[in-house]
Amino acid sequence: MPTFTLAAPVSAELEIRKSRFIGHAIPVADRDAAMLELRRLGEAHPGAPHVCWALLAGGQSGMSDDGEPSGTAGRPILEVLRHHDLDGVLAAVVRYYGGVKLGAGGLVRAYTDAIATALQQAQRIERIAQARLAVEIGYPDEARVRRWMEQENVELVDSRYSLTVQLVLQMPATACDAARDALRDLTQGRAGFPDIKDDDRNR
Repeated sequence: MPTFTLAAPVSAELEIRKSRFIGHAIPVADRDAAMLELRRLGEAHPGAPHVCWALLAGGQSGMSDDGEPSGTAGRPILEVLRHHDLDGVLAAVVRYYGGVKLGAGGLVRAYTDAIATALQQAQRIERIAQARLAVEIGYPDEARVRRWMEQENVELVDSRYSLTVQLVLQMPATACDAARDALRDLTQGRAGFPDIKDDDRNR
């Protein structure tokens, strides 16, 4: 079953019994990118007592009620993301308290509505799993391989030069086998495909 991410960030603001709820849904690559976006939101709204959030990003899920009663903010936001089959998305709601208590049920509804309203205007795009492929080639083959990368729109993540040239490429996971075949053809069988080290994987 396909999962989707967002083409661009979206936001929406609701006022519920004098409290302002500003919902943000932001496409992110992973948890680190999500934490960076949350920091930005906190800096943009220094007077807001709560920035509640939920994240789904390739198995790196998480959520926070950020001072609201347990289970009234993070989990409802997460459920909205799941309902929309979203992945690679941070959903956050900034709340400015208006002086009227909403109660647990009211808070769940408010946080759910703030994110659902933001997502109504979102453009969803299918999320394609990415993979990394290391290729080892001789110097005479490098220009040919780089031309192929340009034509195929393959992203270069890392390059190392020693006795050979080692390139780490990023592409849709489904394209890796065809890429290996193409690179072998291109280099008349000289290309090697070493395992990727963890530090390359995490770059």
